[in-house]
Amino acid sequence: MQQRKLGQSDITVAPLAFGGNVFGWSIDEKTSFSILDKFVEAGLNLIDTADVYSRWAPGNQGGESETIIGKWLAQGGRRDKVVIATKVGKDMGEGRVGLKKDYILRAVEDSLRRLQTDHIDLYQSHDDDRSTPLEETLAAYDTLVKAGKVRLIGASNYEVDRLAQARDIGRQLGLPLYQTLQPEYSLVAREGFERTLEPYCLEQGVGVIGFYSLASGFLSGKYRSEADLGKSAARGGKVKSYLNPRGFQILAALDAVAARHASTSAAVALAWLIARPSVTAPIASATSLAQLDELVAATRLQLSREDIAALDQASAY
Repeated sequence: MQQRKLGQSDITVAPLAFGGNVFGWSIDEKTSFSILDKFVEAGLNLIDTADVYSRWAPGNQGGESETIIGKWLAQGGRRDKVVIATKVGKDMGEGRVGLKKDYILRAVEDSLRRLQTDHIDLYQSHDDDRSTPLEETLAAYDTLVKAGKVRLIGASNYEVDRLAQARDIGRQLGLPLYQTLQPEYSLVAREGFERTLEPYCLEQGVGVIGFYSLASGFLSGKYRSEADLGKSAARGGKVKSYLNPRGFQILAALDAVAARHASTSAAVALAWLIARPSVTAPIASATSLAQLDELVAATRLQLSREDIAALDQASAY
């Protein structure tokens, strides 16, 4: 399996990340374990989660995803095979939110305990906290890196000006630099990333681990009309916004490329991202072993220039 560096670090990952938001939400512990086992057997290694996953589900408090990953790791022989990425900053309730130093230093201990590990490979600011000085947030991460509890830091949902400012401050003060960015990025959501963030990430060597890579399942091709939205109550609202002429044009292009390669729409959509020079590893989730097979297939799918051009044209904004 091809390996790519996370930013300018010495940590390498396969070109597809598993999105752990489904653990403890869409799938139970047993199914999560089987998917993680098969994910690693396929030669993939980057698992992305967050402390807040999956607080939104009825009966959950947050931390469910990290807890399941931790139980899986505790079975032994797995920790050195995977790169664990988690996040801090979204609202965990009871005032636990944001990127102030004292909160980060508390939150990381909770994540380490749930993950049953002594270090996090990539610790990410889940949202930009404009109420906290960037220097304070980076100082917290510096403490964690020096303590060996965190190897790298990354940013999620940052605008280019704030990402650049944070990295400039890091250089000036000798603090850790954000080595990765998590933006929303897919064939249907291109403009927000490509106009400003992509040029910066390419120029600065910032790794890109995009989320919603399959646009909440729309790019799998299973949602082609409003009648299909009932297939997923959790995702139907977002998918509905893609049911328009541009969305249908993208699905048609995916169908055509998939047919040429005897593949699937989901695999082609991910392969398009993997082929993008700015992208390190798109994030995608699976709730069954069959879905996971489609994700793995994307890492082995070599799109031609003609394939990429057709997808670029169909998804032009």
